[in-house]
Amino acid sequence: MLFYTGCRLLFVVAIGQSFACKHLNQHEGLFTRFVLQGIRDWKLISSAAPGLKFRALSSSSSSSSSSPPSAENTESPETLSRYADRPWEYLESEEYIERYGSKPVWANYRRNHKGGVPPQQTRKTCIRGDKICGNPCPICRDPNIIVHYKNVNLLQQFISPQTGIVHDPTRTGVCMKQQKLLNKAIETARDCGLLAVQLPHVDYSKEDYSNTHGAVAPTPAPVSLRSGELWYSWYGSIKPDERELARVKRIYKDYLKPDV
Repeated sequence: MLFYTGCRLLFVVAIGQSFACKHLNQHEGLFTRFVLQGIRDWKLISSAAPGLKFRALSSSSSSSSSSPPSAENTESPETLSRYADRPWEYLESEEYIERYGSKPVWANYRRNHKGGVPPQQTRKTCIRGDKICGNPCPICRDPNIIVHYKNVNLLQQFISPQTGIVHDPTRTGVCMKQQKLLNKAIETARDCGLLAVQLPHVDYSKEDYSNTHGAVAPTPAPVSLRSGELWYSWYGSIKPDERELARVKRIYKDYLKPDV
């Protein structure tokens, strides 16, 4: 009804303007009635729908008068979770058990790809701004799954129980952005003692740490020093030039000891 009334208003104004250009002097009273009727119709539209503006009838002004996005629309999908403060509680909730059961979050994930050979690496990220790509990774598809170093039950799903090595992203399907967060969270959890760390076995040998080995024993004095001779046999036969020695003493006499 409002759209019909607006079209009627534009039609009336257009007819009034064209009519006025031709017969303004002859039919001034009729033109005035047309204009007044158009004003009354426009007031009727404004009173019935205050939010309706002329942009509904004009495509050029629709982009300029569009309302700014609200705060709810600008929020990223990563922040829309009630488990943001305590993400480990989600893995104990009924919602998680009903959705995943006792399997890891990446157990039933498979990425669609072209051809028979799967991609050799996962995508860089699944969420760009507020847009989520198609077929997101197991972590990005569920906003309640948040990578945190205290979320131990989630981190253990991405660690091999036999070797203690983090699963490759090509097996779990996690994007590279979430994989970096996983590696950082696992390293932090191990530093804090929340995850077990397998240290490599080292064979301990007492001979490597004893002081009786020849390489670490005190070096014996040379035979020449025991007999009172010089370290170098040719060193004692060198006699300095008397003139050169006198010149050096004269230059450095302020720095020489009294007995020299």
